[in-house]
Amino acid sequence: MEGREVRTTRLLKAPRENVFAAWTDPDLLARWYGPNGFTNSFHRFDLKPEGIWEFTMHGPDGANYVNTCVFNRIEPHSYLEFDHLKEMHFYKAMVTFTEEAGGTRIVWIMRFNTAEELAPIKNFIAQANEENLDKLELILRDENVKE
Repeated sequence: MEGREVRTTRLLKAPRENVFAAWTDPDLLARWYGPNGFTNSFHRFDLKPEGIWEFTMHGPDGANYVNTCVFNRIEPHSYLEFDHLKEMHFYKAMVTFTEEAGGTRIVWIMRFNTAEELAPIKNFIAQANEENLDKLELILRDENVKE
């Protein structure tokens, strides 16, 4: 997997059930998913194996980015896996949720088909993931997120 993955890790000060809910409740997910300045319109969110997640990310410059994902594995409170199929990047996302003292550790891996595909966008993706998790932290802190 050398050069094909972006790995983002963060300890969030929230129970694992709440963190998992923020990734799997479309109303919550739409509020934080995406880099700073982006908003989302979710069109379809079918949380089950082979279920479709279709959404449009609206960039701060007014551009729209259509996204389609397919869920592969959903293990409540511990693991979420989906394939991002289009528009800009094709990758497999694997997110683990582990209880630790002080909260929940997320390990978010985005695996691209080739290192060559990832190379020109790797720094952008790494920064965008950090911004995603910053926004998630605010949601978890400011909202009493329940499953």
